[in-house]
Amino acid sequence: MIRVLFVCLGNICRSTMAEAVFQQLVQEAGLTHSIKTDSAGTGAWHIGKPPHERTARLLLSKGITGYMHHARQVQRDDFQIFDYILTMDDENLADVNSLGVIGKAVVAPLLEFAPQLEAYEVPDPYYNDRYEEVYDLVSVACAGLLTAICEEHALLLR
Repeated sequence: MIRVLFVCLGNICRSTMAEAVFQQLVQEAGLTHSIKTDSAGTGAWHIGKPPHERTARLLLSKGITGYMHHARQVQRDDFQIFDYILTMDDENLADVNSLGVIGKAVVAPLLEFAPQLEAYEVPDPYYNDRYEEVYDLVSVACAGLLTAICEEHALLLR
């Protein structure tokens, strides 16, 4: 089983959106038996809360239904549990790396999987209301991530 963790600041906007988009791609590819996902935040402000209502509405408008999640904070154990820990911005990456954990997880910015984009960070829509832009960025990056995982682990896409 390949395990993927998406990380942002509060775990109610960007990381949940990325997880939901990636889950949808994994399902469409027929790989739910091979890839599992989760998301977490570097901060503890929203622990236990569902995705932000704007995130939830946008996902529904894009045909992504049934996504369920309650915010949690990234843990040291995640470095052993997950194969990939993907961050949304430089601050998230620094916070994850500051935990100083060495594990099996590849820690990287999500947008590394979308080199064709002219962006390196996924903006936080909680403060700037750029939910559509975030969706567009994570959609491209999640497609690139799935391709990279399939190539690395010799998984066949449907």
